[in-house]
Amino acid sequence: MEALARGVNMSAGHLSRQFRSAYGESPYAYLMTRRIERATALLRRGDLSVTEVCFAVDCASLGTFTTRFTELVGISPGIFRRQAADAAADRADAAGTARDGGRRSGWRGCRRAWRNKSQDRSGIEKSRPPSSP
Repeated sequence: MEALARGVNMSAGHLSRQFRSAYGESPYAYLMTRRIERATALLRRGDLSVTEVCFAVDCASLGTFTTRFTELVGISPGIFRRQAADAAADRADAAGTARDGGRRSGWRGCRRAWRNKSQDRSGIEKSRPPSSP
């Protein structure tokens, strides 16, 4: 904040007051809000852990990150990440169902039909020899 204030020839306190009057929140709150927005995008991707996301958005403390995330989003980052992964799996599952005409793709839903011993591999019933008296 000090370096930014020097760059615009203001004191840090005056810059903070001016920022709050223009944006409705302190520079720190604004910065944290932007960091949490970026964190939600990274957590939706699902390839990073909560700790990795915390440091990727330049938060120095995992505790502060988790507290601020929970305040702004309403749930913890771990729960948000799990819900995002579940939603992505549901979308992928729905897309697979629509694409293959209602059948599930992959091994799910693939069942081997039981064959009656009196049927050959083609499914045609074999003629049985007459039973002897």
